[in-house]
Amino acid sequence: MTAPYTRLDDVGMDEVHLTTPVADADIARLKLGDVVYLSGVLYTAREGVYKKVVDDDRGLPAGVRELTNVNFHCSPAAAIRPDGTYAVEAVTATASFRFGKSFPKWFERSGSRVIVGKAGLTETAYREWFVPAGAVYLTTVGYGLGATYGKAIRRVVDVHWLRELGIAQALWVLEVDRLGPFLVEGDREGRSLFALANREINARLAEVYRELPPPALSRFGEVVSREDEVVL
Repeated sequence: MTAPYTRLDDVGMDEVHLTTPVADADIARLKLGDVVYLSGVLYTAREGVYKKVVDDDRGLPAGVRELTNVNFHCSPAAAIRPDGTYAVEAVTATASFRFGKSFPKWFERSGSRVIVGKAGLTETAYREWFVPAGAVYLTTVGYGLGATYGKAIRRVVDVHWLRELGIAQALWVLEVDRLGPFLVEGDREGRSLFALANREINARLAEVYRELPPPALSRFGEVVSREDEVVL
């Protein structure tokens, strides 16, 4: 039986360590709010890669799909060492909503089942795009953690489309060890941690506004409307 998740107090925030490629059973066990660390191999893919894979129907480079099913929406801070190898010292996550309706074809053509990014998506997006693919969404935690996440990167396994797309947009295949923390924002059933929080906040706005004094400029027509603060 799945948890009801009617309040944030229902969220357990268990610490979970996953190894890539993440097994279907491990994905199914993830719960909203779980704190996740990833080890193994993952790859970065954002607008440039999505265009090639989805719009141009090129598919992922050979071997990537077999190696991992984790896609991190981010830009790496990469440098070339004197011996010609690459170093990635930090990553900057990007908001995943920008990939929007590409997700159905992306899941089909990439085999991704774990998406890591910033800020999450709506519950409608999870239900319509993620649930049919058996995928989940992990969100980064706050801002300014790029260097912290970078410390978990052990090596660059490969890089694809670097000349065509540039450092930020290229597909980087990275080996990581305990990369995180991330939060399970969208679970296997299409529920959203942030949506749960927003509903709880919205439900309590009325009691907050009841304690507020009248607006300072009420005599000039200033009003306070709690409906303006509701997060949808």
